Amino acid sequence: MDSLTKLNLDNYKPLRDVVFENLRSAILEGKLKSGQRLMEVQLAEQLGVSRTPVREAIRKLELEGLVVMLPRKGAYVANISVKDLMDVLEIRASLEGLGASLAAERRNDEDIKNLEALEVEFEEAVRTQNIDMLLKKDIEFHECIFKAANNKKLEKMINTLWEQVQRFRITYVSDSNASLSLIDEHQSILNAIKEGNIADSKKFAIKHIEKAEQFMLEHCTK
Repeated sequence: MDSLTKLNLDNYKPLRDVVFENLRSAILEGKLKSGQRLMEVQLAEQLGVSRTPVREAIRKLELEGLVVMLPRKGAYVANISVKDLMDVLEIRASLEGLGASLAAERRNDEDIKNLEALEVEFEEAVRTQNIDMLLKKDIEFHECIFKAANNKKLEKMINTLWEQVQRFRITYVSDSNASLSLIDEHQSILNAIKEGNIADSKKFAIKHIEKAEQFMLEHCTK
C-alpha cells in the first residue's frame, strides 16, 4: 500500500473531508484495488494524519459501498461482481444514448466547439499515451455531451453510475488498441451530434458503452 502521498494540510476543507476524498479517489482510480485491506495505521502514515480521520473516512466509504467491513478482519476495498458491472453498464448505455440524442437536438455552437476541442486534446493524449490525461479528457468529453443535453438530473444519474466502474475504466483506456478505437467512437458521436442526427447520436453512444462493457468483462473481472 504505497500508492498514496501525504496530504496538503493547508486545504480549507475539514481534515476528515480531505482524507475521505483522497481515499475515495484512490479507490475509484484503482490506486487502492478491489479486495485490498485498508490498514488504518498504514494509511494514516502515508497521508500524514492521525488514525481518527482515516477511521471516519473508511466508515463513510462503507456507506457508499466502496468499502466493506468484515467481522474480525477489518476493512477492505469492495469488489464488484460481474453481474453488478453488467447491470451498471447496461443502464449507462441507455442513459448515454439518451444524453447524446438530447445533445443532438439541443446543442449550440459553443457545445460543438467545446466537443471538437476536447476531441483534439483526447487524440493528443492517446498519441502520447498520457493515461491521466486520457481519463481526464474522456470524462470531459462525456460531460460536455451531458451539458449539451441540458438535463441536470440525467447528468447526475450518469455520473453516479460511472463512478461505480471508474476503477475498470483505467484498464480500458490504458489499452493501446482500445484507446485508438475510442478516437473513432468519439468522432462518430461528435459528428452525429454536430449534424443534429438524433438517431445516429443515440446509436453511436450506445455502441461506445457496449464496447467498453465487453472489454471490461473480458479483462477486468477475471
